[in-house]
Amino acid sequence: MTKEQKNEVIEVLKGKFSQYNNFYVTDTESLTVEQVGKLRRACFSKNVEMKVAKNTLIKKALESLDNERYAGMYDSLHRVTALLFSENPKEPALIISSFRKESNGDKPVLKAAFINGDVYSGDNQLVALTKIKTKNELIGEVIGLLQSPAKRVLAGLLQHHEKQAAAAE
Repeated sequence: MTKEQKNEVIEVLKGKFSQYNNFYVTDTESLTVEQVGKLRRACFSKNVEMKVAKNTLIKKALESLDNERYAGMYDSLHRVTALLFSENPKEPALIISSFRKESNGDKPVLKAAFINGDVYSGDNQLVALTKIKTKNELIGEVIGLLQSPAKRVLAGLLQHHEKQAAAAE
């Protein structure tokens, strides 16, 4: 790979890291070509971008953007690395989990995840990441909580009004 090609890859990666607040670093080394293709299709169908790149180029892209912000990710950059970029913080975890179930295996391995500025290191974080609440889920919960007291008040007022109407008859 020429220096120009390397710089091109770094620029593409910088664009992805800037575009997405969430990305996963996975190890796809032991997957067959067919399995990698299947993983790519699963990612594509869920609007998750998958990029495979050399660890040194990934690190250079992260360092040039914000060395301190991404420092916790550097230890995960070894062996074969596939990056999964997503707007939804838990979608890549769900894809990895379902891929493993379908293939009755433990691959791909989650090396780390960067979710809205937080680093989750190690494959043992996968289950926790499948349970992360998305922004829309949190907003829905808050709206539900705000509506709940209002509904109770309205139901109480309606019940009170019905009792008064029945007593007046």
